[in-house]
Amino acid sequence: MIEFHNVAYGYGGRDIFSGLDLALPAGSFHFLTGPSGAGKTTFLKLCYRDLEASSGRVDFFDQADSTLDRDAVAKLRRRIGVVHQDCQFLDHLTISENIALPLTVANRPVSPQDLSDLLVWVGLSDRADALPPELSGGERQRAALARAIIMSPDVILADEPTGNVDWDMSLRLLKLLTELNKMGKTVVIATHDLHLIRQAKSMVQARVLRIADKRILQAGADL
Repeated sequence: MIEFHNVAYGYGGRDIFSGLDLALPAGSFHFLTGPSGAGKTTFLKLCYRDLEASSGRVDFFDQADSTLDRDAVAKLRRRIGVVHQDCQFLDHLTISENIALPLTVANRPVSPQDLSDLLVWVGLSDRADALPPELSGGERQRAALARAIIMSPDVILADEPTGNVDWDMSLRLLKLLTELNKMGKTVVIATHDLHLIRQAKSMVQARVLRIADKRILQAGADL
């Protein structure tokens, strides 16, 4: 689905990645690890074309990055759901309106039943009319996940989704993400939480990708 071919990326005179060769196949599940500042967020941004490679080639759904115009980039982003680390919402809109916002922006109809089912799935049906400032950290993360998948994307990228929640909520979020993978979605979770990765062993077949020496290495066998 997303393939990196000899990709390099850097800024400010500093190389973040060099000679990066990696494929994220359909239906795969990956944990991305590495020390703070190693480039986890940068890699995710390359995966949804928020950043462009300095050199090399990135293929999105069998289409080379260099062939994508603005409309094509917009279309591919509808196939990639992103859960950002900071979980930004529009505070004057309810949670249900925030979750449905990608559909609204894309001029797609919002099915009340589908939205209701999604809220139930992430455990927020009783918070549909709440405003973002009224939510706990775990509720915000689940709302961010719901918003990321409202367009039914093929790929879900999550940047430290459990970084600001307790262990019970981390496991709940992990369960939701593994359920998405079992539906055939490609999932990439950037995390420094090794306990979370170990916990996933009984839940999903996953690969651990480790950032080291400006490259991404497969760190061992399948979980």
